[in-house]
Amino acid sequence: MAETKPVPFPRGEEESWFEAAEGGAILYQQCAECGAVPSYPRTMCPSCWSTALVNRTSSGRGVIHTFTVQHRPGAAGFADEVPYTLVLVDLDEGVRVLADLRDYEEGALAVGMRVKARFEPGPGNVVLPRFRPAAQETT
Repeated sequence: MAETKPVPFPRGEEESWFEAAEGGAILYQQCAECGAVPSYPRTMCPSCWSTALVNRTSSGRGVIHTFTVQHRPGAAGFADEVPYTLVLVDLDEGVRVLADLRDYEEGALAVGMRVKARFEPGPGNVVLPRFRPAAQETT
């Protein structure tokens, strides 16, 4: 029996992030009081405790902060995809996101590599950002 992939169930502040991904954008927050950029959607700024968080849209461009090539699936439903590459990307706007890296040449993967997000259906048809080397992007 094939295992199913875990499906994200957006709730609360996460809902707007997933809605933006459906439209092909990465949403992030910035505090209108102190300028902090929280690493994930919140109701309160982790720096100054203000609730004046403003949603902004990322360009989807950034650099690889670190990466790992998974040779064992993180969950049984991903067994048919190993090996796959997970990257922490520092977006140009100062937010760090975790996602898959696709379509790169073996041996070319490096910290500091420029990447660009593309959006694809994931488990349960939830749209997720997946990164590719920026050199492959024409827009």
